[in-house]
Parts: sequence; C-alpha cells; structure tokens
Amino acid sequence: MDSFSINPLHLTIGIPSAVIGMLLGIFVMWIIGRARQQHMLDEREAAFELANAKLTEAFAELSNRSLQANSDTFLKLAEQNLNTQQEKAKRELSEREKAVESMVKPIRDALESSQKQIANLEKSRSEAYGGIKSQLEEMQLNQKLLRQETQNLVNALRRPEVRGRWGEITLRRLVEIAGMVEHCDFSEQVHTETDGQIIRPDMVVRMPDHRELVVDVKTPLDAYLSSIEAKDDVQRQLNLKRHAKNVRAHIRMLASKAYWNQFDESPEFVILFIPGDQFLSAALNEEPDLIEYALSQQIILATPTSFVALLKAVAYGWRQLALADNAKEIRILAEDLYARLATYVSHMNKVGRQLASSVENYNKAVGSLERSVLPGARKFVELGVHPKKEVEKLDSIEAVPRTMIEGNDS
Repeated sequence: MDSFSINPLHLTIGIPSAVIGMLLGIFVMWIIGRARQQHMLDEREAAFELANAKLTEAFAELSNRSLQANSDTFLKLAEQNLNTQQEKAKRELSEREKAVESMVKPIRDALESSQKQIANLEKSRSEAYGGIKSQLEEMQLNQKLLRQETQNLVNALRRPEVRGRWGEITLRRLVEIAGMVEHCDFSEQVHTETDGQIIRPDMVVRMPDHRELVVDVKTPLDAYLSSIEAKDDVQRQLNLKRHAKNVRAHIRMLASKAYWNQFDESPEFVILFIPGDQFLSAALNEEPDLIEYALSQQIILATPTSFVALLKAVAYGWRQLALADNAKEIRILAEDLYARLATYVSHMNKVGRQLASSVENYNKAVGSLERSVLPGARKFVELGVHPKKEVEKLDSIEAVPRTMIEGNDS
C-alpha cells in the first residue's frame, strides 16, 4: 500500500470512466480488505497477547504452587535432615566432649597438683622469707651489739689494769687446759723481797726436781689497737712500728728485773708471755730481730700457742715423776696383796676338805637308806598301798672339791 500510489492526472487521460469506476471499486475493496486484514491481525495479536498473558499468569500460578509444594517438601526434608544431623552432631559432640574430658582430666589434675605445690611453695617461701628476715634483723641487731661490745672491749683494753688482768686470765686458762692445776703444779703472784724491793712475777711454774720457771705477762695493746683503727696506711704503719718498739721496751724492762737471781731454782731466763699470737706477729713483721734480741737479754717470748706446748711438756714431766714416786708404794701394796691371797687360799682349802668329808658322809647315808629303808617302803606299794607321792631316787655325789695350791705366807 505504501509502495503503490495513484496520480489523478493519470486517471483523466485516456482511460474510460467505467474503467476508472471499476478500478476505484477494486481499489476500495482492496483497501477494505486490507483494513479487515489489518483488523484481524490486530485482533489476533490482541488474542495472542491475551492468551499469552493468561498462559503466563497460569504458568506463574502453577510455578508458584509447584514452588510452594516443593518448598514445603524441601523444608520438611531439610528439617528432618537437620534434626538428624543435629542429633548426630549432639552425639558426636558428647563423644568428643567425653574424649576431650578424658584427655584433659590428667592435665587438669596435674595443673591442680601443680597449683597446690605452687601454693605450698609460696607458703613455704613466705615463711622462709619471714624467718630469714627475722634472722637477718636479729643478726643485724647482734652485729650492732657485737660492734658496741667490741668497741667497749677496745676501750677497756686501753686501760693498763684491764690489759694486765686480761693477760693473767689468759695465762690461768692456758694452765688449766694444760692440766697444771693451781696450787699444785704452779702458783700465781709469787713474790720475793730483795734489797727492800718486792719482786712479783705473774707466775712461777714448778717443775720436777724442784725447778721453777718464772713467767711475766705483758700486754702491749695501745699502739696495736691504734693501728687497727687507723684511717690510712701511713698512720697504720707508724702505729705498728710504735707497737714493735713497745714490745722491745717490755723485753728490756723485764731483763732488768733479773728474776733468775731472785729464785734459786730458776734457770737463767724468764718467759715473757704475750696473750695473743697476732700481737707478737705484728711486732716481728716490723722488727724481725726481736726474738734474737730477747734471747740475748735472757728472755723467751711466748704466745698462747707456744706456752701451752711448754706447759704440756712440764705436766708430762710431773706425771712421770709421780709414776716414779709411786713405784715403791705399788711394790709394797703388791707384796701385801700377795700375802693376803696366800692366806685366803689356805682358808679355801680347809673349806674344800670339809666339803669333801661332808660329801663322803652324805654318800654313806644315801647307801644306807637305799639298802635298809627304801626296800621295805616299796613293799607297801606292792601290797596295795596307793601313795600320793612317789619316793624320789637318791643320787650320790661323785664330784670332789678341787684343792687349791697354797702359797707361802710372806
């Protein structure tokens, strides 16, 4: 229709009107047919669209129903499967919990035991720490008291009378350790008077054979204590040198007393006792020739170590002398004991002989009883007498007392 067009000018030139009318009719019919065909196409398309819409709606409804049914079924199946899986998961979880519990229980027990041990250790540590703390505090207090007492002792030892008394006490203690009992093997504060002067040594040790050792105690402490308390090496060295000079001065002063001239039984030397090995050692470090100087002055330097050895030797000599003095008395006692034993043996032999005679008489009496009395008594039993007690058998005594060898009474 779009491709065909009619020009009115063409219709008026050379074409009859009847033909034109027929053509117009045909053309009108074609247009009407064309319009009907278009209308039918539109109706068919509308019907198709309507059917399509209904089919779409029906299919959608059917799909929804099918989907709903499938969804319900799926949900039911899913719910059943989920319940089954949950039950299975619960069982597996319970089994796993039990397995884990069995695996964890030893660890938990070990942890609990460790916690208890840690608590006990912590308690013990706290108690020990408290004890150590109290002990440290006590040690600190004791250290303070010891330092105070040491200072008091140092202050006291700076006094001459205290130093002298301390030396005498040390000397007495050494004598007791060595077994030299007071007023027996030694005597203290012995003094003699010569030319109007009183010579008083600190001790005279008496030796066997009436010999005597004169002992004098000196305690040179002033310079030594000052050296200990010195703040620097220079002051310490100066005080030690002064200490050595003091020891030398004591040697010289003691030699001037000449104790060996005042005691007849004393050897020609005197023992200078210094109550501390460290005091003599400090002096010898400064003046090594002090021992030779003392010997040249007839003085023997002694400290507790060497003096106790000397006392032990003297005590041993006293014991040997005591044994020699007791030998005669021991011989007399042995002779008297021997005579007493001889008399005792004589008396024992007399008793033995009397016992032998008694045994012989006893055996005779037993034989007479067996021969003369018991046979008649046994016939009573044979005649029907029922005694309450059997007559025991008498045994004779065969043993004879030993005779002891008598000794001579002398």
